[in-house]
Amino acid sequence: MRGLAEYVMTGRRQAIIAVLLLGLLPLLNLLNPVMVGLVALRKGWQEGVVIFAWALLPLGAWAMIGDVVPLIMLVGISALALLLRETESWEFTLLAAIVIGVCVEIYLRVQPAVLDVLMAQVEIYLQNNNPQDLQIEDVRNAMVTVIGAVYMFLSIVLLMLARWMQAALYNPGGFKQEFHKLRVEQNAGLILIAAMLLASFGVLIPEAWVLYLVVPLLFSGIALVHAVVAIKNLSRMWLVTFYVLLMLPITVQMLVLFALIDSWYDFRSRLQGSA
Repeated sequence: MRGLAEYVMTGRRQAIIAVLLLGLLPLLNLLNPVMVGLVALRKGWQEGVVIFAWALLPLGAWAMIGDVVPLIMLVGISALALLLRETESWEFTLLAAIVIGVCVEIYLRVQPAVLDVLMAQVEIYLQNNNPQDLQIEDVRNAMVTVIGAVYMFLSIVLLMLARWMQAALYNPGGFKQEFHKLRVEQNAGLILIAAMLLASFGVLIPEAWVLYLVVPLLFSGIALVHAVVAIKNLSRMWLVTFYVLLMLPITVQMLVLFALIDSWYDFRSRLQGSA
């Protein structure tokens, strides 16, 4: 990845070649927005717009044949990269990423045929094994939001990859320090809690959108764990164990809860003060 980043940052021609070639390849086309994000983070919106325009060509072609999600990711990650460059705030950037998940969901609802193949398999399963008597329409609505949340999560991960590439080339170790400081602070925490309450009662915000509201807190919790391991000089095996346990829903719930508590308590500052 570092080699690819070095090639892209060599010059405009190399960046254009990279986004064109990456954009043509399935799955690898998600690296296309990463390269645009890297340029935008390092060189700003003027150069970023030029590379964005070239990156748009292959992903626009994918959109024309029915796969518009990479295009949404390109627009979203490019905007998030510029936002992060201007604000230097991961907290604000994480909140803004909610828009990407919502856009993916809107697209899937406007173009329901995209889900038809997947839902055909789900229908077969529900016909043969449906102890809770789930309705296919309820399952479809839930899946649309889940897919939107997955792409929101992925967009943040890809933006972090672009930021890591930038740090690896120009500020070694900088991304690690930045990530360890990532934290949803009190005001943003209150906004997320209020939105979750509204969603829980179905007021203004759909109930399923709680998934989008949880993602910023999830990243804040992950950053908290990494920071604690670093502050306490713990073994890397703690992180390995953490990521294994993160596959359990109860771990995710506890992590989000700790991230909310951290909004007020600020565990990192207290641990550093006692170190």
